Amino acid sequence: MSRLSESDRPVPGGNKPMEWVSDVAAEMLRRLGIKYVSLNPGASYRGFHDSLVNYLGNADPQILLCLHEDHAVSIAHGYASVTDEPMGVVLHSNVGLMHGLMGVFNAWCDRAPVLVMGATGPVDAPLRRPWIDWIHTAKDQGALLRNFVKYDDEPRSAEAIVETMLRANLMARQDPKGPVYVCLDAGLQETRLRDGEVEIPDVSRFRPPPPPPADAATVEAVAELLAGGGRAVLMFGRMSARTEDWQRRCELAELLGAGVITDLKNRSAFPTGHALHVGAPSNWIGAAGQEELMAADVVVAFDWVDLAGSLKPLAPRGGVPGKIVTCTLDSYLHNGWSADHFGLPASDIPVLADPDIFVGQLLDAVSPRLGGVSRWDGAAKPKSVPPENEEKSPDDAISPRDIALALAEARGGRALTLTRVPLGWASDSWEFNEPLDYLGNDGGGGLASGPGNAIGAGLALMDSERTVVAILGDGDFMQGGSALWTAAHYGIPVLFIVSNNRSNFNDEVHQEAMATQRGRPVENRWIGQRIDEPAIDLAGYAKAQGLRSDGPVTRIGDLAGALRQGLEAVDGGEPYLIDVVVKPGYSSPMVTRASGEASTGTAS
Repeated sequence: MSRLSESDRPVPGGNKPMEWVSDVAAEMLRRLGIKYVSLNPGASYRGFHDSLVNYLGNADPQILLCLHEDHAVSIAHGYASVTDEPMGVVLHSNVGLMHGLMGVFNAWCDRAPVLVMGATGPVDAPLRRPWIDWIHTAKDQGALLRNFVKYDDEPRSAEAIVETMLRANLMARQDPKGPVYVCLDAGLQETRLRDGEVEIPDVSRFRPPPPPPADAATVEAVAELLAGGGRAVLMFGRMSARTEDWQRRCELAELLGAGVITDLKNRSAFPTGHALHVGAPSNWIGAAGQEELMAADVVVAFDWVDLAGSLKPLAPRGGVPGKIVTCTLDSYLHNGWSADHFGLPASDIPVLADPDIFVGQLLDAVSPRLGGVSRWDGAAKPKSVPPENEEKSPDDAISPRDIALALAEARGGRALTLTRVPLGWASDSWEFNEPLDYLGNDGGGGLASGPGNAIGAGLALMDSERTVVAILGDGDFMQGGSALWTAAHYGIPVLFIVSNNRSNFNDEVHQEAMATQRGRPVENRWIGQRIDEPAIDLAGYAKAQGLRSDGPVTRIGDLAGALRQGLEAVDGGEPYLIDVVVKPGYSSPMVTRASGEASTGTAS
C-alpha cells in the first residue's frame, strides 16, 4: 500500500507560533487548502523549506521530493487534471524556474490551476553570499514566465505575502483556470517577524466567484436554433470532470438527437461508446465527424480547442453550412505572446460563458420547447470501424494497436484512468465511458511531461477505486523518466506502459515528408531520430529508481500477461513499468505538413 502518509516524518520541534516571514507563506498554503507541494530543493527558498518542515510538520501540505523541477510542475499539473484544484510547486531561484518553464507552459496551455512558488535573492545586495547568490538573483524573475501565467508577484513584506497568496489562489482557481507564480525574496524569508504573528484574514471570504452563465437573450436565441427541427452537432472540448455535468451533456445530446464530437486533446467529456458519439476521438476531426458537421444545421462548440483549425479541412467544400455557436471564456487569457489562442473561428452566436453552465441553461430552455420529449429516435451515429483483428502468432512483433487490444483483455473489471496515450492511439478500439476515463494531453506539446502528469493523477486518485495507467512514447518517457523515483519513494500507484518504437518516430514521419517534397532519399529519415544501438534498458532504468518493472516485451504472446501482472502490482499500491517494444507506426492517421498545407497520412 502507499507509503505517502508515513513518508518523511519530521522530528517534532514544538515550534508552534509563526516566528519568521517564511512561516507566513507556509501558513497561507495550509489555510488555502493546498494538500501537497512538489519540489526540487534549493537554497534560495531554504527559509520557506524550513517552514514547511519544522513549522507545519510536513503536513497540509506534504512535500513530494522530485529529481527535476520540470517533474515537480508536471506532477502538479496531473493532479489538477483530476481535481481541478491547485497543488503547490516550489522552484529554486531563476535556475530552477527556467528548468520548470516547460511544465508551466504546459499547464498554461491546458488551463490547469497550479500554484508555483519561487524565490530569488537576497534582493538586498549586502545579504548576498559571494558569487552564488548574485547569479541566483533577478530583478524581475516573473518576467521569465509572465506571458504564460495568469498572475505573478514578488511581495516585499510579511503582510504583502498574505494578500499576494490570497490573490494567487483566487486567480488560479477562477475560470478559465491557469498557473500562477509567487516569488519570495530569500532575505525576506529569513527575517524574524517584528510584531509576532501576522494577522491572516478568514480565507473563506476570498473565494473565486462562480463562473458566468450566458445571458438570457443568448440562451433564448440558441435554444430557438436547436429546437427548430434541424440537425445539431455538439462539440465538447474543455469540460469539467463532475459527474453531474457529464450527465447533463448526455441529456442534452439525447434530447436533441445531436451528434457529439470529442477529441484527445482534452479529458473525456462524453461517452465515446454512446450511440450519438460520432467516430472516435482523435487530435483532429476524422472523416465521420467532418461529414456530420457538413450535414448540420447548428453546430455548438463548447470550449473546443482550435475550432478554426478543426474546421479548416472543410473550407474547400465551402465550410460548415449551418449556424455556428461558440461557447468559451478562453478569450480572457489571450495575450498574443504565443498563438495558443489558435485561429479565429467564425461564430454566428458567440457565448461568453462557462461551457457546462451553458449546457444546463440549454437543457432548461430547449426541453419545454420540445414538450420534454426527446428528438432522438435511437439511431446511432457513424462510428470509426477498427480494422479486423489480424491472426497473429504468439511470436509476432507488437504493433501500437496491440497495446490497446491487450490492455482491454487484461483490465478485467477495473475502472482505468488513462493519463496519456501515444500519437496515433487506437481510439476506435478503446472507449471512454465515464468522467476521468482519460485526462487529455499535456496542453503545450512538449516532451517529458508524461511521467510526471501520471504521478500527479495517481496522487489525486490514490484513495479512489480507479487504476491509473499512462501509455507513453519512449521519447517522452526518457525525457521525464527520473520522475519515477518520486512515485517509488512515496508509493504512488501508477502503471507506466512505454510504447517503445526506439525512435523519435513522429519526426521520422516529418523528415520523410520533407524528403518527398524535395525529391530526396526517404531512406534517410531515421538519421538523428532513432534511439537504438544501443537500445535503452527502460525496465532497468525503472528498477534503478525503485520500481518493479518488466521488459522489453517483444512478443505479442507475452503482452496481455505482462499487462495483467502490472495491473495487479498497481492494485497492490505500487508503481510498475512495462517496456513494450512496438513496430514503428500509428494506429490511426496522422497529420503532417507538406508544401505549407496540412495533410493526413497513415504510417504503419
